[in-house]
Amino acid sequence: MDFLSVNRTLMIATYLFLGFFIANHTITGATKPIGVCNGRIADNLPSEQDVVSFYTMNGIGKMRIYDPNQATLQALRGTNIELILGVPNGDLQSLTTPSTANNWVQNNIVAFSPAVNFRYIAVGNEVEPSDPASQYVLPAMQNIYNALVSTNLGGEIKVSTSVSASLLAQSYPPSAGSFGATSSTYMTPIVSFLATTGAPLLVNVYPYFAYIGDPQNIRLDFALFTAQGTVFQDGALAYQNLFDAIVDAFYSALEAAGGANVEIVVSETGWPSTGEAAATVDNASTYYKNLINHVNDGTPKKPGKAMETYLFSIFDEDQKGSS
Repeated sequence: MDFLSVNRTLMIATYLFLGFFIANHTITGATKPIGVCNGRIADNLPSEQDVVSFYTMNGIGKMRIYDPNQATLQALRGTNIELILGVPNGDLQSLTTPSTANNWVQNNIVAFSPAVNFRYIAVGNEVEPSDPASQYVLPAMQNIYNALVSTNLGGEIKVSTSVSASLLAQSYPPSAGSFGATSSTYMTPIVSFLATTGAPLLVNVYPYFAYIGDPQNIRLDFALFTAQGTVFQDGALAYQNLFDAIVDAFYSALEAAGGANVEIVVSETGWPSTGEAAATVDNASTYYKNLINHVNDGTPKKPGKAMETYLFSIFDEDQKGSS
């Protein structure tokens, strides 16, 4: 059994359901570390002011965006919504030049701080080691971090990158989680940077992909948080859901890469309501509801430690191809 045998590029499905779900459920509160991703690769989207109003009206205190869209940043002024601000993969190479990184920070961070509550900068999203852009991720992270330090924001805003579970060569059992040889060469210096600067690793966690990739060995109730008891034992740790197993596999991989003190933020997770097998409204509703109720519990490896988690995505990105 391998939790991560399917890459997310195999499925393009609508998450439009999430906006309806949020409008009809209380998903957050002072004790729930839940945010929602705000992607904009779609037709007929509402204005960013209306989007931000939707967040505030529904008590959503955290947002992730994938580029420094100026209208979004303007709309966020004074809201205190915590923000993950993304750097598009196509911009990484230019940010390996320190002066360009300085200008980027001045134009997109300093110009809006402290009116906008920046929490993390995600330098690249799911950049694979085989991608030519992978060579630019760490230098861009370092330059953005240095630019933040020069403006006295280095302690407040953490610089990281967002990765997918495909970087794990082994995910089962979670205690054996590890990066592959190629992934390790790419990730180990990044992990060292995160450990030095006190930043978390941003991880996109999709139990759905693991389930549809191996439905003979991965139970649907395990993926949907509905298993009634322990599904498997990993030493002294008992696992009842797949989300925890994937997160803990990443924690093990971080430890093996020298990042035992590096925390994980789940920068995307979701379940499609249409598309392929098991992509139904009922399953999506079950996944989101149970996830939201679970995040404060932590994982078997980190019990009681609330997991900061961002739901994907507030809108159906109907113009978004496979990534």
